[in-house]
Parts: sequence; C-alpha cells; structure tokens
Amino acid sequence: MLRLKSPATVITLAALTALGPLATDMYLPAMPAMAEALDTGPDQVQLTLSLYMAGFAAAQLFCGPFSDRFGRKPVMVFGFSLFLLASLLCAFAPSIEWLLAGRFLQALGGATGPVLGRAAVRDIYGPLEAGRILSYMASTMSLAPALAPIVGAGLLLFFGWESVFVLLALYAAVMLPLLILALPEPLPPERRQSIHPAVIFGNFRMLLGQRIFMGYTLTNSAAFSGLFAYLSGSSFVLIEFLGVSPFQYGLFFTLIVAGFFTGTLLSGRYSHRLGRERLVGLASLTCALGGSLMAVLALSEVFAAWAVVGPHVLFMIGMGVLMPQSMTGALAPNPHCAGSASSLFGFLQMTIAALVGGAVGQLHDGTSRTMAVVVALGGLLAVASFLGLVRPAERAMAQQTQGAKR
Repeated sequence: MLRLKSPATVITLAALTALGPLATDMYLPAMPAMAEALDTGPDQVQLTLSLYMAGFAAAQLFCGPFSDRFGRKPVMVFGFSLFLLASLLCAFAPSIEWLLAGRFLQALGGATGPVLGRAAVRDIYGPLEAGRILSYMASTMSLAPALAPIVGAGLLLFFGWESVFVLLALYAAVMLPLLILALPEPLPPERRQSIHPAVIFGNFRMLLGQRIFMGYTLTNSAAFSGLFAYLSGSSFVLIEFLGVSPFQYGLFFTLIVAGFFTGTLLSGRYSHRLGRERLVGLASLTCALGGSLMAVLALSEVFAAWAVVGPHVLFMIGMGVLMPQSMTGALAPNPHCAGSASSLFGFLQMTIAALVGGAVGQLHDGTSRTMAVVVALGGLLAVASFLGLVRPAERAMAQQTQGAKR
C-alpha cells in the first residue's frame, strides 16, 4: 500500500485521472473513418464526443456526493469497472446507435477518475498546496493526450477504429487492481457526509450561491469550451478540409499538448510567487489571445494547418495554467464537501462544453471558421468571467481576512 503523501500516490492519481482525456482524445483521428464505416455523417460521429461529455457531466453530480459518504476508492472501483465494460461495447458496436450508447456508459464510469482524483488531492494536501500538486499532476497527465492521438492513428492504420476502444478497456483492466491494492483511501471517516438528498442539494445550493466558486468554475468552463470546440471540430477541419493524414494529425496534437504541458509547468513554478488570482487572469488572457488569432486568420480565409494549430498552442499554454489553478480556487473554500464541489465544478464544465461541441458539429461549414470563432469566444468569455466574478470575490475575501486579523 502506498503512502498518502508520496510521489507514487500522485502519479497513481494522475494515471487514474488520465482516463478522461484518453477516452476523449485517442479516437479523434479515427472519427472520419468511423463515419464511413458506420455509414453516418460527421454530425453523428461528433455527437459521440458531445454525448460522452454530457454523460460525464451527469455522472459527476452523483459520484462526488457518494464519495463524500463512502470514500473515494469504492466509487472509483465501480466507475472503472463500468468503463471497462462500456469500452468493449463501443469496440463491437454494430451501428452508430450502439456506439452512442456505449460512449454514454463509458462516460458514466470514466467520470470517477478526474472528479475523485481532484477531490483526493484536496483531501491529502489541503487548500494551498493542492494547486501546486494539481499543476504537476497535470504535467504528468499531459503525456496521455500527447500520445493518445498518435496511438489512435497507429491503431486505426493497422487494426481499425475498433482497436482504440479495446485498448481503453485494457487500460481500465490494468488500473483496477492498482486502484484496489495499492491506493490508500484518502478521505478519513470523520469527514464522511450523509447522502441524504437534503444534504446533497444543500451543498449544491450553497456552492451555486458562492461567488468565488462560481467565478472560478465559469472561468474554467468558458476556456474549456474553447478547448472542446477544437476537440470536436479539429479532425474534420485538419483531415477532411486541409488534407492532413491521421498520423500528421496526431503529431499536430502533440504540439498542442506540449503547449498545455508548458502551461502546467509554469503554473506549478509560479503558483506561490504570483498567486492564484494573478495566474488565472494571465492564463485567461492568453486563451483569449490564442483563440482570437485563430478566428482572425480563419475569417480572413487563411486556410492552412499552421493557422489552426499555431494559435491553439498559445491557447493551450493558457489552459495549462488555468485548469489546475481554477480547480484549486473553486475547491479551496469547501473542504467539508470537496467531493460535491468537484462534482459540481465538473458538471458545469462538461455540460457547457457538450453544448458547445454539439453546436460546432451542427454549424460546421466545411472550413475552420466555425471552430475558430467558438474557440475565440471561449477565451474571451473566460476573461469576462475572471474580471466580473473571480477578481471581485478574491478582493472581498482578502479584505475580510485583513479585517479579521485586526
């Protein structure tokens, strides 16, 4: 059994959390091939991504409160078991309808990794150190989305799109015994909460009325929507419209993840020096600049791979800083219900992203314009949320703290 405060535990939690991005990113190069194999259109295949996010969002409303009552480990064991079975259903789906059902079930199980991984870090490290640990976890995790599209492209080339979901099932099968046998339970019994509906809804109502929680959550959700717009539309823009190969798509995706990796390292390095508020402000501005550059190029009809990938690398540097810092900011004031706070944070993030992804699929005009405009809007709304909610809430909290010290 691992020690709670050890690098091995952090790496294990990162591996468990990586299930979400793996299930999202690994099959992206295969989406055009899946549309052809299942005799359906791009909008239906893109729906597998939006439906996954919708299921992911819905599951988080339950897995967080249940983990506040029964502990993080039992809920994650159930989730990974469901993910394994759902991945096999996706692999052998005879039609797009079966694939959609499998993706929804996959999301229900896969949500437990990211949600409870975040909550476990908050359980173990507390409100201040959690931001630094989450940043370094994100650095480790970024290996998964960096490699996932390249692995997916290779599997597509040699074994067909079904093999992507077989590999996801194998990943869950490997992680289950590690989770059961090696990871200690991070939530002590004295901090367990009731799962009575009144308690759960009371926590959610309190969080929805908490300005600092909503500020960080909406800032994150806006930027994440820009990221999800890229995930939803990039394979069709780059592979179908701009003519890059699935393998080249995987290489471009690696550049984008390198941007995210750079952002997470900056987040961890400057977490104590600059502080959470300043980092989130700079990160949201970086997302807005990257997205706006992509939109200007697309609207000017500069249709080239560099005009899509280059600006999005800048966007992802901002995301690498923004994601761990905003998660910590939302969870920091709520140690008594960290699971519920992580759940609601993820639910709002994924619900907004799923709606945006569906819109990108429906409004796709065959070029990069729709995707680029939505990415830009995500970055600009992140800046607006930071200025309108996060900054005033942080300033008010600082004044209250100074007043209490006097």
